[in-house]
Amino acid sequence: MTEKEFELPNEGNNVTDQPAENVTTADTATAQTAFEDSFKTEAEAPVEPTAEAIAETIADINSDAAVAVTPISTGKPAKPKKEKKKKDEYRVSNFDIIRNYHRYTAKEKKHYRYLFWHRIASYVWPVFRAIIIFGLSFVILYPILYMISTSLRPQAEMNDPSVMWIPKSIRFENFAEVWTAIDYPGTLWNTLILNIVSSVLQVGTCALTGYGFARFKFKGKNFFFALVLLQIIVPVQIILIPQFSQFRYFDIFGLFNALMGDSINLVDTNLSMYIPALMCNGIRAGLFIYLFRQFFRGLPKELEDAAYLDGCGPFKTFISVMVPNAASSFLTVFIFSVVWYWNDYYVSSMYFTKANTISLKIDGIANIMSMYLTGEVGVASDFIVWMEAACLLAITPIVIMYIFLQKYFTEGIARAGLAN
Repeated sequence: MTEKEFELPNEGNNVTDQPAENVTTADTATAQTAFEDSFKTEAEAPVEPTAEAIAETIADINSDAAVAVTPISTGKPAKPKKEKKKKDEYRVSNFDIIRNYHRYTAKEKKHYRYLFWHRIASYVWPVFRAIIIFGLSFVILYPILYMISTSLRPQAEMNDPSVMWIPKSIRFENFAEVWTAIDYPGTLWNTLILNIVSSVLQVGTCALTGYGFARFKFKGKNFFFALVLLQIIVPVQIILIPQFSQFRYFDIFGLFNALMGDSINLVDTNLSMYIPALMCNGIRAGLFIYLFRQFFRGLPKELEDAAYLDGCGPFKTFISVMVPNAASSFLTVFIFSVVWYWNDYYVSSMYFTKANTISLKIDGIANIMSMYLTGEVGVASDFIVWMEAACLLAITPIVIMYIFLQKYFTEGIARAGLAN
């Protein structure tokens, strides 16, 4: 409403312009009626709502609704409602089961018996498992702990009953004397050369043989594989004398005897260990062939088919495809072979008259230390501390090798037993 519309007519009817004594009650009523009629006219006039007005109205409604929904803050964090736990009638302790067992029905007794013994087993099994692990650890670690304790004490304390595990005095000279007596650096080098070369030859030939048994079909396959199993079953002592005669008078179909007039003596040479390894007849060769056969049987046949389509022959397929996929098995068999050649003294003592390996030195360590310390052959019980020090030096290279190759060793063991 504009100011002009709000103004009352001034033609004698304006009450404000007249003196107070001239204003009557009728004039006042007439002015008031005119004022109310002006407001009614403005309210009755249709007004179109604008977009801004509509937006403001909606915002006011939303704010009012938010205020109505928002709970009154008391300053304390609201606690989440706890769900009502359903009571399980079978959720009782073992003590309650024993006390109320006679009150249960047959169905409840069956259930509670199972529950009771299941709980007892869950309590007993961890203790039993810990005892087993501790016992196995003790069986394995006891010799090593005794070896360390004995090698660090003087020989006089071996007869002292008051010394059990911890010696009264530490004597590192035992290792220095053994080191010198057995010529440890030279003996270690000879052993490494003999063992590594034999192991490499044995791993290569056994892998090729195992691959042939796993992938190819030929006449007499089962018969030859039975011979491989006999290598595992038959002990080496049975065939050792014929093998010694073969290497003492080594000849190939009489050719050496015909050409040179005599056979060749391979005793006291490394060839007596290299040749059996090259012919898949080395130490534990039958077991290695079996491990390779099982592993190659587990590899997909599609690998070979793809290689054959690319123009590879059987031997090239073995070298280019199978060997890279069998790296873990090669490492496992190599570690096994090195360890068995390292620890072997029975076969080595038949072929070598001189103690030039670690195992042969340890086999006669009592006499070696007696001759080194006293110049005479003595009793082994008088040189126990030096014997234990020598054993500790003997196993140290193998332990170091296993520490660095442990991951690949266990992986190869796991994969070698998989088939198809």
